[in-house]
Amino acid sequence: MDELVDTSEVDWDGIPDAVRSRLAEIGAEAISGLNRVDIPQSLRAVAKFAPAKRARLGGASIMAALRSSTSFRTAVVEWCREHRPGALEVSGAEPASAAAAAVLLGDETAVHYLELVSRRAGDAVLRAERDAALTRADRLENELKQTIGKLEVAQGAAEVVRADTEVELDRLRKRLREQGVKLREAKDAALAAQDEMDRLRTEVAAQIADLTGQRDRERDRAEFERKKARRAESDAEVARQSAREARQADEVRLALLVDTLDGAVTGLRRELALGGGGPRPADLVRGATAAQGTVGRVEDPAALDRLLALPSVHLVVDGYNVTKTGYPDLPLADQRERLTHQLSALAARTSAEVTLVFDGAGVVAVPSAAPRGVRVLFSDPGVLADDVIRALVAAEPEGRPVVVVTSDRAVADSVRRRGAHPVPSAVLLARLGRV
Repeated sequence: MDELVDTSEVDWDGIPDAVRSRLAEIGAEAISGLNRVDIPQSLRAVAKFAPAKRARLGGASIMAALRSSTSFRTAVVEWCREHRPGALEVSGAEPASAAAAAVLLGDETAVHYLELVSRRAGDAVLRAERDAALTRADRLENELKQTIGKLEVAQGAAEVVRADTEVELDRLRKRLREQGVKLREAKDAALAAQDEMDRLRTEVAAQIADLTGQRDRERDRAEFERKKARRAESDAEVARQSAREARQADEVRLALLVDTLDGAVTGLRRELALGGGGPRPADLVRGATAAQGTVGRVEDPAALDRLLALPSVHLVVDGYNVTKTGYPDLPLADQRERLTHQLSALAARTSAEVTLVFDGAGVVAVPSAAPRGVRVLFSDPGVLADDVIRALVAAEPEGRPVVVVTSDRAVADSVRRRGAHPVPSAVLLARLGRV
């Protein structure tokens, strides 16, 4: 195998694309017929492709091998001499093929052929650019002619429009002068009308002010009379309500007093029937004075039963004082419900009037109805249940027996001074346990 001439003078990076494609095709076709030892390691994967695909996809690798491997280039040349001698003809008519043969053979004319191909490629690009420029110039010239024609037509139309415009402008100037005269006349008439309207507006404003003043005075007088009538109606209603409440209170007090007197008369008749009149020996003992109307504490359920057996007795219960003594672990709503039902059963057995008082603070919804025989009251906001209990005792007529169940010492002392019988909460709970 002959050694090839050194191709170091060839600028492989500057080889034209046409020559590069020709070299890649020759190398891709030659790889199919070369021994495995003549194929560089970098082309082993490319050698597995078909020749056409090999040149397209592995062209860069084939060019790199032809540049760097003298043995591979020599093997390609020997294959061409045997199978495609025409590919090595330097004197061929086609410059790209001649340049590729000269590069493979390392011929000294390779540089010249490459320059020739580069010049022809540059000339072809320049010719294409020149042809494109000429085509663009022709197109622009045609467009210019068309534009000039349109401009001439537009100028003619503009002349016609300008002439028409001058005529219309003269007509409008004449009309404007006429309108100016009419406008001045209209302004003078408008000023006169404005003066007349201002005069009429002033007169109307004065009349309206006078009528408004009269209306406001009549309205104030009517409003004063209405307020006076409403105040009289309110005072009359308050008087009627006060009279009704006073009459009802007097009737209740009278009924309670009659019941109390009836019970006292009955007891007195019973005592007179049991024994003779006059003082008894025990009443005549000297050195001692009998207690007169002293109210003491009730300490046992039996004493409470005796009080509840009195005619027209009124039992007033401090609700939370009793429930928190007897069953404090229950929720407040359950405490109220339990005590209310127990007192209802007690009222049914004793015929006593029962009033149950709770503090209203913290109560989300006040029950709308209570069990039969029990009056359930909730103190208003800012009012204590203790004050409601004192008011209930104070409202009772003198002589009616009143029993107040509470363990609050201050409440017990205050109601005792008013003649009521205080009962500890534990005593009532013990009595309710038998209901």
